Amino acid sequence: MSNDLMGDTWIPWIPFLPFASALLHAVLIGMLRRSLSPRMVSGISCGAVAGSLLLTCVSFAEMISLPGDGAIQERLFSWIGLGVGSAHFDADIAFRFDALSAVMCLVITGVGLLIHIYSVGYLQQDQRDDRGFQRFFCYMNLFIAAMLVLVLADNLLLMFLGWEGVGLCSYLLIGFWYGDREKAQAGTKAFIVNRIGDLGFLVGTLLLFWSLSESGTPTMSFRGIEGALPVIVASTLSLPAWLGGGEFALANAIGLCFFLGACGKSAQLPLFVWLPDAMAGPTPVSALIHAATMVTAGVYMIARLSFLYAVAPEASTVIAWTGAVSALFAATIACVQSDIKKVLAYSTISQLGYMFLAAGVGAYTAAMYHVVTHAFFKALLFLCAGVVIMVLKHEQDMRRMGGIGSRLPWTRRWMWIGVGTIAGVPLTAGFFSKDQILVASYAAHEVPGHIHLYWMALTTVALTAFYSVRLIYVSLYGTSQVPAEVRREIHEPGGLVLWPLGILAVLCILGSLLGVPQLWGDLELLRVEESNSIHHFLARVVAVGEPHELDASTEWGLTGRAIAMFALGSTMGVILHLLRPAWADWLAGKLSFAHRLVKNAYYVDALYRGLIVRPLLAASDRLLFRWIDVRLIDGLAVMGSANLLRGLTDGLLKYTQVGLAQVYFLVMLLGSLAILVYLLFESGA
Repeated sequence: MSNDLMGDTWIPWIPFLPFASALLHAVLIGMLRRSLSPRMVSGISCGAVAGSLLLTCVSFAEMISLPGDGAIQERLFSWIGLGVGSAHFDADIAFRFDALSAVMCLVITGVGLLIHIYSVGYLQQDQRDDRGFQRFFCYMNLFIAAMLVLVLADNLLLMFLGWEGVGLCSYLLIGFWYGDREKAQAGTKAFIVNRIGDLGFLVGTLLLFWSLSESGTPTMSFRGIEGALPVIVASTLSLPAWLGGGEFALANAIGLCFFLGACGKSAQLPLFVWLPDAMAGPTPVSALIHAATMVTAGVYMIARLSFLYAVAPEASTVIAWTGAVSALFAATIACVQSDIKKVLAYSTISQLGYMFLAAGVGAYTAAMYHVVTHAFFKALLFLCAGVVIMVLKHEQDMRRMGGIGSRLPWTRRWMWIGVGTIAGVPLTAGFFSKDQILVASYAAHEVPGHIHLYWMALTTVALTAFYSVRLIYVSLYGTSQVPAEVRREIHEPGGLVLWPLGILAVLCILGSLLGVPQLWGDLELLRVEESNSIHHFLARVVAVGEPHELDASTEWGLTGRAIAMFALGSTMGVILHLLRPAWADWLAGKLSFAHRLVKNAYYVDALYRGLIVRPLLAASDRLLFRWIDVRLIDGLAVMGSANLLRGLTDGLLKYTQVGLAQVYFLVMLLGSLAILVYLLFESGA
C-alpha cells in the first residue's frame, strides 16, 4: 500500500513562485521596456525565493508526518502521450517531494535566498555603467526555478527540462556583462561544454526508453524505471567490431551515458574546463552555481538513479575513479592559482570529485551529505571572497591583496569558519562529510583499486587544507599590496551583505549535527543509537548497500589519518604563506616546470584548443563557410537560380514586352496556330 500523499498540495508552487517573478521581470524589461525600482525588484525577487523556502518547509513537515517512506506527489497535467506498440506511454508534468528532493529543495531555496539577499547589497555597491539590476534578478529567479524543477521532477523528461533550464541560465549569468568579450565567451564556453555532456544524458534516456519499450513497459518515471529494473539488468548491447565486439550490460551502458551528462554539469574530468571560466560572472552567480545549484545536479541525478547504479558495477567503478582523479587533479591546481575566485572554482571541482567518489563506491547518502555541507561552506567562501573583491575595487589577484583583515573583522571571522569547514577541522561539517567518504572508499572491497581511491582522497585532504589556509592568509594577512588610496577606503559592507555570511557560518557549524558518524555516536559521552541522521533520512529513497565491515579501531585509525593529513596541509600553508613566504617563491623557482604545468591546469584547455577547437574553427571557415555556404549555397543555389532567371528574362522574355501592337498581334497569331496544330494532332490520334 502506498503511503504517498496525492492531490492538492503546495509542491507545484515551490518552483512556480521564482518562475513567476522571473517572468514578470522578463515581460517588463523585455517587452514593455520598463524597469522597476531596485527596492521593488529586490522585494519581488527575494520574496519569491523566500516563499519557495517557506512552502518547502511546510511540505517537509507534511512529508515527515506521513507513515513509512511516504512522499508527496502532485500531477498537474499530461505532457506527452503516445502509443508504443501495444502499450501506451505517458510523460506528465508531475512533481514528487520525497526525502532526496526535500533535502535538495531546502538547500536550493535556503542558500539561494541568502545569495539573493547578498546580491542586493553587492550590486548596489557595484559602480559599473550597466549594473542590469532587474535583468540580473530575472536570471537568478529563473535559475532557482529551473533547479527546483530538476530536483522535483517525477520523470526523466521533466528532469531534463530543468537540466537544460539551468544550463541556459548559467550561460546568461556567466556572460551577464556581455559587453565584455571575454565574459561573453566564458558564458558561451559553459553552454557548449554542457551540451556535450547533455548528449550523454539524451543517449542514456533513449537507451532506457528503447529497452523498456522492447519489453512492453515504456516509462520515464523514476518509480516505473525502478519497477522495470529486472528488464534492464537482463538486457545487453552487442558492441561493434571496432570496439572489440562481444556483449555489454545495458545497465552499465545507460549508467555511463548518464554519468557523461553528470560530468558536464558537475565539471568533472574531462569536461571541467568551463567551470574556472565561469568566474567571469558576478560573484553571487559563482556562489549560486558552485554551491547549491547547477554543479550539484549531476550528483543528485546519480543519487536519484542509485537503484540503477547499484546493479551497474562497471559504471560505478568509472564514477569512483573519475571522482577521485578529479578531486586530486583540481586540488593540485587550486594550490597555485593567484585569482581568488579561481582557487575556489578548482576547489569546487575537487569537492565534487569527493561526491562522485562516494557515489561510485555506493555511499550515496555520504555523497548527498557532502552536497549539503559543500553548499554551506562554498557559498560562504565565495561570498566572503566577493566582499574582498568589492572593497578592493574588483581586484581578484591575491598577489595584490594582503594586510586588510583588520579592516574587515566580521568578514574575516566568517571566512575563517568557511576555511576551517572546507579544510576539515575536526568536528566541523566538512570533517564529518569527508570522513564518511574516506571510510566508504577504504571499505569498498568490491570496487577495483579501492585502496588507491582512498589514498588519492586522503592526499586531497592535505591539499585542501593547504590551499584553504593559503587563500585566507594571502588575501587577508601578510604585507599589504593594496594601493594606499584604495586601502584608506576599505570598510566592512552593510548588513545586506554581512547577514547572509553570518547565517551561512552558523549553518557550517550546525551542519555537523546532520551527519555525525555512528562511530562518534557510540562514544560514552554521546550514546546516540542513530546518530547519522541524514543517512537514515535519505535511506528511505536512495539505494543503500551492505554496511561496511570495519571494526571501531580501524575506523578510528582512518579518522586519525584524516586529521593528520589536515594538520600537515594546514601547517605547510601557515609556514609557506605566513611565517616564511619567501620559501614559497623559492620552491616555485626550483620546481618551475611543475609549477608552470599545474598553474596552467596541466594545459588541458590548451590541448582542447589545439586538437578540437582550432581544427573545428578552421574547418568551419574554410569548408563550411567558404565552400558550402558561400560557393555552394549562396553562389550556386541562391545566386545561381537568380542568375538563371535573370538571363532568361533578359535574353528572351523582355522581347515580348516591347510596346508595339504588331509584335503582340504576331505573338497572338503564333499562339493560335500552335493551339490549332495541337488540336489537329489530338483529333487525328
